Amino acid sequence: MAESLLLYYITDRTAFPGDEAMRRHRLLEKIAEAARHGVDYIQLREKDLSTGELESLAREAIRIIGQAGKLATSHRPLTTALLINSRTDVALATAAAGVHLPANDVSPAEVRAAWQGRSGARAITHEISPQTPLVAVSCHSPEEVTQAASNSATFAVFAPVFEKKDTPAAHPTGLDALHQACRAKIPVLALGGVTLQNAESCLQAGAAGIAAIRLFQENDIATVIHQLRGH
Repeated sequence: MAESLLLYYITDRTAFPGDEAMRRHRLLEKIAEAARHGVDYIQLREKDLSTGELESLAREAIRIIGQAGKLATSHRPLTTALLINSRTDVALATAAAGVHLPANDVSPAEVRAAWQGRSGARAITHEISPQTPLVAVSCHSPEEVTQAASNSATFAVFAPVFEKKDTPAAHPTGLDALHQACRAKIPVLALGGVTLQNAESCLQAGAAGIAAIRLFQENDIATVIHQLRGH
């Protein structure tokens, strides 16, 4: 597969065994592993946490990503980007790289407007904040991807492409719909039931990359990346 393949790890600390402290520890270890081996984006998707807990976890994740980047075994990316699920306020407060917007959330344009306003205020106090946020959008139809592109999203995550074992009732969109979605003018990443065995079919359909929880969280990331990118 292509070396330029984009990879997006979506976190779920509740899938790890143990108490909350152990789950948080395991999650941060996995985030460090992903950054060290060249995963492009990580979405902190811990929706059950309070604002304070999420901010604390995000700050620690950003610190760990920075440290892991110095030990990176891959020449790309130079820095893994952390996106916060839905919470623009937390992303701004922690100087994360951007936000992942679920379907029917605020628009990418609204995120960028809020970001620009807060970044201007921070510039006065000399605080560091990314000037242009990354804005990913969850999409479930080609039409939603087209809308995300027109709203200036950075990239779209199209799901579920395949049937998922834990949610068999969710109707998969399939490769034909993914192919249609990939005609949009932004990169489209495939999500939902993606494995090492079917990832190539997503790329052949036009996907710019792969997004996943289990693929990264339940496997050795170096091995996954070697099989996906071929190095």
